[in-house]
Amino acid sequence: MRESAAERHDRLLALVRERGTARVAELAERLGVSPVTARRDVEALAGQGLLDRVHGQVSWPQGQGAPGAGRPGEGLVLGLLAPSATYYFAEVIRGAHEAAARAGARLVLRVSDYRPEEDRARTEGLLAAGAEGVLVAPGWRGPEDRLAYGDWLAELPVPAVLLERRAEPGSPLDGLDRVVSDHGHGVLLALRHLIGLGHSTPLLVARGDSPTALAVRAGYTEALGTLGLEEPRPVIESVPAEADPEGFERAVRALYEAVRSGLAGAALVHNDVDAIEIVQRLAELGVRVPQDLALIAYDDEVAALADTPLTAVAPPKRQVGRYAAELLVERLTEGGEGSGEEAPRRHLSLLPRLRVRDSCGAASGHAGPGLSARSI
Repeated sequence: MRESAAERHDRLLALVRERGTARVAELAERLGVSPVTARRDVEALAGQGLLDRVHGQVSWPQGQGAPGAGRPGEGLVLGLLAPSATYYFAEVIRGAHEAAARAGARLVLRVSDYRPEEDRARTEGLLAAGAEGVLVAPGWRGPEDRLAYGDWLAELPVPAVLLERRAEPGSPLDGLDRVVSDHGHGVLLALRHLIGLGHSTPLLVARGDSPTALAVRAGYTEALGTLGLEEPRPVIESVPAEADPEGFERAVRALYEAVRSGLAGAALVHNDVDAIEIVQRLAELGVRVPQDLALIAYDDEVAALADTPLTAVAPPKRQVGRYAAELLVERLTEGGEGSGEEAPRRHLSLLPRLRVRDSCGAASGHAGPGLSARSI
């Protein structure tokens, strides 16, 4: 059977951990791959913070090597299953890696590419690689995936912490530890800010293909009630421009018509990439941001890099990974609290922040009372 990239990455990490420092050419020879493949693997792992790379050599990150005395997770191996190693989850992975390193533990990564049917096999691969506990962000895209590919998580023989995923209330998964971003709070921050700038009920432009997108949608409905706003036109369905150009154009046209007809002067868009491309297309159609449309993006991965820097809701991605890894280490090392009983399970919900820039109009001096052009 052909070795997967994840398995090759594990072997590469093991070699560097054993040696402390190694040349890329040496790693290629030991792994039995081409120098190009080894270099690509090293770049990917360094980008995730799992290796340090300097002048053709790689080394084990300082602080993660030979464990120091007294660290609670000394010698532990933690597994992490993520649906992606880029965009949103890159920061989650980085936070988990940093926390594991501080505890003297090793973090082993598997990526599912949003294929929930493979989550179980990849998690079993983590256990086979020596993971004594796992951090799991299943590749669910919607509630149907959670129902079809979720129960096995509650049957794992090792401690598990759910990452950025909520279980069905009362289900076996609901009894697991979990650390999540409170996306409902993030949406409320955005809408409250836009209303404070004098806008009527903002529109929502959102995808529907991930748990985060669905949480943003649910948070939108809840925020409207909290703020006492009337429900506006239906959510505008957003899709990636490169995957569905026609669907993307429909979303842009729907927002364009809402602005031109006077039905909307503000919008929240999930996610950053879609928001940047929507702003560019609206400009071609004659709609200016923020002059004609105040806009807030959701995710804050690349929002600040837009031509007009986008105000954005920033979920605490790195902290989610960090808190989850710390919780798992605690679960593996402390056990009970002196009474011989297992410590209670925890559901940690971390609050996003709103980073105010130019796209909502506030950063240019139009902020409402008590608002600033910094983080809220």
